[in-house]
Parts: sequence; structure tokens; C-alpha cells
Amino acid sequence: MSYVYLLPVAVFFIFQVTFLGTYIVAVLEGHVVPTVPYISDAATYSPESCIFGQLINIGSVLLGLTIYVRYRHVLQLHEHHPDLGAAVLRHNSIAFWFGMLSCLGISFVGNFQETNVRIVHFIGAFCCFGCGTLYFWMQALITYSIYPMAGTKKTAHIRLGMSVCCTILFIMLAVTGVMSHILFDGQDPRKWYPSDGGWYYHVISTISEWIIATIFSFFILSFTPEFRDVSLDHPQISLLSYTMTV
Repeated sequence: MSYVYLLPVAVFFIFQVTFLGTYIVAVLEGHVVPTVPYISDAATYSPESCIFGQLINIGSVLLGLTIYVRYRHVLQLHEHHPDLGAAVLRHNSIAFWFGMLSCLGISFVGNFQETNVRIVHFIGAFCCFGCGTLYFWMQALITYSIYPMAGTKKTAHIRLGMSVCCTILFIMLAVTGVMSHILFDGQDPRKWYPSDGGWYYHVISTISEWIIATIFSFFILSFTPEFRDVSLDHPQISLLSYTMTV
């Protein structure tokens, strides 16, 4: 399988289609106001919630595969270049688990709507953005460590910049989100109007979420050039020996 580089491309494509598609359907159905709702608010009601859940599940699986390939990629680099040191292996393992927790969080967000199971939805959102941001920091560090064996210094700088942006946006998303809900005195937070209170905090929070989700997609897309040097073999299947008795 020599087309591994298409994995990050597929992740980027499916998440962008999911976010924009569900937003458009939710606005057309009148379930949210067009003025920058939360991504999950645009996927609360049917039919957009069904579309969102299905595509998010597919995307989280593809993202998990991408994270696994990156993990194995770094392992192979270390085998061929032992001088990279044990720290790279440690960072690679930590990054892998942060990445997988982020995938699990994405799946929670897609399958547990805020209006149905609020606590699970918020836990999923925290794992998605929080663990995802930590994964990006670890990958930025790894990119610096494995240069020039793989990647470029420019890619490392870009990933570091995206990690910094995600950290700032994640804090803004959380803080302004809490403040806006405290000040909200309207009827339906899915249809948040300027007269409902906490409007400006709400807009800052939702814009932060959309930007951080977009950066997430582009960060994964940045693996494409490095994955062009990666190929996978089909897994070997071994049949256990057994004894037939008559």
C-alpha cells in the first residue's frame, strides 16, 4: 500500500465537508442562526445530527489510522537512526496516546449531542481539543528532533506555530464559552441573538472553535509530504495449529 499519503488528505477533506455541510443544513432547516454557531450546535438536531455523526465516525477512524502511521513512521526512523536517542521514542509514545484520546473525544462529540448527554459531550470536546493540542505540541517537538532525516525545518516551525495558536484558541474557547453561558438569558442557546446576553463572549468562543478545528485539519494535512516516503504491507495472518479428533 503505497498511497498512505492520502490518509491525511482524506481526514482533512472529510472533516471540512462535515463541518461546513452540517452548518449549511442546520441553517437551511432553521435549527441555528447563521451567525457563527458552535460546530456541535449545528449538529444537534436531525437530519444534520445524523450526517454529522456518520461522517465524524468515519473521520475519527481515518484520523486514528493517520496517527498510528505517524507513530510507526517515527519508530522506523529511530530504528534506522539510533542516534536520535530514547527521548524521541518517549515523545512518540506520549503523542500516540494523546492522539488516540483526541480521536475518542471526536467520536464522543459526534455521537453524544449536547442536548441529550451533556456531560459526555463536554468530556469528548475536552479530549478532542485538549488532547489534540497536546498531540500537536508533541509532534512539533518530534519534527524538530527527526530533522533532517525526515521533514523540513520549515514544517517544524509551522507545526510549532499551529500548536501555539491552538493553545491560545483552546483557552479562549473554554473561558469565553463559560462566561457566555453564565450571561445567557435567552430561550435556546442554539439560536443565540445579541439581545440574549453574553453575545460577544459567545461569538469569540464560537469563532475560536471554528478556527481551532480548521487548524486541526491543516495540521493533519501537513503529514502528507512525509507520508509519501511511507508504505505499508498487508498484515500477516497465521493459522493456529489444531488437532482434529474423531
